Amino acid sequence: MDRTDIRALEAVVGRANVSRAPEDLVCYAGDATRTVGRPDAVVRADGVAQIQRLMRFANAYRIPVYPRGAGTGLTGGAVPVQGGVVLDLAMMNRILDINTDNLTATCQPGVVPAALQAAVEKHGLFYPPDPASNDTSTIGGNVAENAGGLRAVKYGVTRDYVLRLEVVLPTGVLITCGAETHKNVTGYDLTRLMIGSEGTLGIITEIVVRLIPAPEHVATVLCQFSDLEAAAATVSAIVAVPIVPRALELIDGACIRLIQDVSDVGLADGCGAILLVEVDGPRESVDRDVRRAEAVAREQGAIAADRAETAADRDRLWTVRRSISPALVAACPNRVNEDVCVPRDRLVDLCRRIGEISDRHGIEIANFGHAGDGNVHVNILPPNSDPATMHLAHEMAGEVFRATIDLGGTLSGEHGIGTTKADFLGLELAPEVIELERGIKRLFDPNNVLNPGKIFPAAVAAEAGGA
Repeated sequence: MDRTDIRALEAVVGRANVSRAPEDLVCYAGDATRTVGRPDAVVRADGVAQIQRLMRFANAYRIPVYPRGAGTGLTGGAVPVQGGVVLDLAMMNRILDINTDNLTATCQPGVVPAALQAAVEKHGLFYPPDPASNDTSTIGGNVAENAGGLRAVKYGVTRDYVLRLEVVLPTGVLITCGAETHKNVTGYDLTRLMIGSEGTLGIITEIVVRLIPAPEHVATVLCQFSDLEAAAATVSAIVAVPIVPRALELIDGACIRLIQDVSDVGLADGCGAILLVEVDGPRESVDRDVRRAEAVAREQGAIAADRAETAADRDRLWTVRRSISPALVAACPNRVNEDVCVPRDRLVDLCRRIGEISDRHGIEIANFGHAGDGNVHVNILPPNSDPATMHLAHEMAGEVFRATIDLGGTLSGEHGIGTTKADFLGLELAPEVIELERGIKRLFDPNNVLNPGKIFPAAVAAEAGGA
């Protein structure tokens, strides 16, 4: 964008809402990945009408626009790979309504999930989606990425709670899809199409989510095992009892060693893997399920099981899980962080295959994740950041992807594709499916101005090269 374009942009969205300050251009250049692209300008959204004007302007001048929430994405989904405008939606952050009769909440895209959860809990209600970035990400970003989280094993993911969306299309047209009813089969399900589309089909400006009554009681058990395979096998054994935990988290030995390097979490000698089991519901059923979970874990070889039922004690146990990401960053800032998902009964096989990849290349891989739904966060830990080593680490990520697909899994359980996985999309989707999805993108965005260069294989290099 040249100076004339910037002046025209200021006239369209308001001069006070446009920044070209160097510090802003740097801050909005990337997300939680190390992928970066430099925008020409940052626009701070102040309402629906302004966003519509921006998109009409972008179409007229063929200027890329990149919607952004809090920048917590892990696949480069908000990175401005072709310059243009980053649209910051974080200030559209009001909870507009909590309907205790219809069990719904209406909010703007910049609302932080933890804030929404705290607000509805005052009414005895519960919004279950719980991404790890719960206190920093935004609802709009969660919807765009179809965020999952710790409680997905019982309650599902973001798409299971979205009833209605207000969306500005890439052409500037404003639409509403879905309804505030809890059942709706009128026409194509455009709401579900928007959810998980990674900001490529429309800009979400208002969201109605469904709520449920808050559970009566919650209890957590931290089970320790000597090896990862025993812990992974326990996942299927617990679900077969049957118990439907609200969280079932797996942590491997590499993560445990890193955690213990930075904090004293009080684990048993010989602990090589952890399974965190959390159940909720009526107190009687919680007590029963906790006893069953402990018994199953011990049958599978657990060397210790620590139960917590008060909020303070549960928080103490969850400190182990919350310590992982900071420990990984401290130990290996250049780690390659991916998420994959396999059928729950192939989790042991995936852990074994990842271990073989690590051993073959001599680079440690630390794994943790939402084992209850087969979603594993794979962290490849190269010993240095020289180009050859980093290239090998990314090659190892490709091997993990191929193993995942071979086991009937999927490239991403919750992070999305963005730029970091675009070239691997063909491992999972047939060419005909990819072309059909490209056609949907063209229908919504004929001039390819909304978040271009994302999701599709070779799109990043080809489109950026022609910008």
